[in-house]
Amino acid sequence: MKVEQIYTGCLAEAAYYIESNGEAAIIDPLREIEPYLERAKADKAKIKYVLETHFHADFVSGHLDLAKATGATIVFGPTAQPNFAAHVAKDREELKVGHITIKVLHTPGHTMESTTYLLRDEKGKDYAIFTGDTLFLGDVGRPDLAVKTDLSREDLAGHLFNSLRTQIMPLADEVIVYPGHGAGSACGKKMSKDTWGYLGDQKRLNYALRPDMTKDEFVREVTTGLVDPPQYFPKNAVMNKMGYDSMETVREKGIRPLSVRAFKAAWEGENALVIDTRHQEIFAHGFIPGSIFIGIDDNFAPWVGALIPDLKIPILFVCEPGRELEVVDRLARVGYDNPIGYLDGGFKAWLAAGEQVDTVQEITVNDLIELYDTRINILDVRRESEYGSQHVMGAVNFPLDFINKNMDLLDRDKQYFLHCQGGYRSMIAISILKARGFDKLVNVEGGFSVLMESNIPKTDFVEQATEL
Repeated sequence: MKVEQIYTGCLAEAAYYIESNGEAAIIDPLREIEPYLERAKADKAKIKYVLETHFHADFVSGHLDLAKATGATIVFGPTAQPNFAAHVAKDREELKVGHITIKVLHTPGHTMESTTYLLRDEKGKDYAIFTGDTLFLGDVGRPDLAVKTDLSREDLAGHLFNSLRTQIMPLADEVIVYPGHGAGSACGKKMSKDTWGYLGDQKRLNYALRPDMTKDEFVREVTTGLVDPPQYFPKNAVMNKMGYDSMETVREKGIRPLSVRAFKAAWEGENALVIDTRHQEIFAHGFIPGSIFIGIDDNFAPWVGALIPDLKIPILFVCEPGRELEVVDRLARVGYDNPIGYLDGGFKAWLAAGEQVDTVQEITVNDLIELYDTRINILDVRRESEYGSQHVMGAVNFPLDFINKNMDLLDRDKQYFLHCQGGYRSMIAISILKARGFDKLVNVEGGFSVLMESNIPKTDFVEQATEL
């Protein structure tokens, strides 16, 4: 028996490859199916099942392309109603993969079709559970992401309480927990950085598994502190339920080199969005006016999903040569299936053509402190919880997550100094604001982390927030 976790850091997502005696199962695959095909080929195994723990909201799964490529059966848990051929399993149903057994445990709560898969080894012993978004390390799935349900989040939290206590907590302490996500995912509130652990440790340490916890206490704790989910979540969940274009089709359309002239014509003719995926420091020194920075070397896909409301908008992109396929694939991971080409030769081609260029004004943390007084306008674009922990005195919290909603609160005649934790998010915010006509913007290089690591007396400029 072989069990391999395939972890994707930018989405904090875990897929799983399970193999026994020439048969394999894949749990919660990402949209690019090549890694799973390569593993099965190396093991000379046939992929028999593609197991989905639920209709994912934070990414588009690869279940359809993987089933088409291998002939595998797509499996969902009870109550799922996919718009394509799939096996909707019964609670406690057993699936054979080589010499091992995978038992279906219906665990509604995160969503009503949410299912945990219990892996039993060759001897029939409970070995591991693949919990999807039902149980994380240190947390449980949020109960407000289900697609088109009449149930309230409190109702779903009640179902989750029952699922945990009847289906998961009775299992042995030595059973391994393989969750669908780790720290950084928006599918929970306070997940551990660990990507696997033992159920016994979760029974001791996870607040949601306290044995003396009442259902009312559970519902209250699980639903407290939830922030609005990224806007693309319900759209991805619908795609996972209803179906989508194949990855091959998306790639053929998106990996299309365009000359500067053709790029400009497509931009105007298709009313497209231009995304610049280079590093923020490179972007600051020169970029195409009107383009939006979202760098490929950070949490690219989640920020695309959080900030671009229309999944069908035509997208043109600028990237470092050789990274075109990576950009298209990572857009498709979160459902942006309409990239229509990239600037051939990258930004250097734009410069060589003598086209107009914009830049971002930047200052260091030391420069900010020299300018500092209560009259300058500092925007902290980190999340509310980060701001609430510590922030620059007088700074206004202006979370990047909600920039489209809150942009009208800013004054185009005022100058703003923007910072985040490390410089990535503030550059995104500045590029969006510049594209909307704001031009008195200054980026603080390195952000809050540089300030906290500096020798500058923190008590003069940093305060704990008690109220936002």
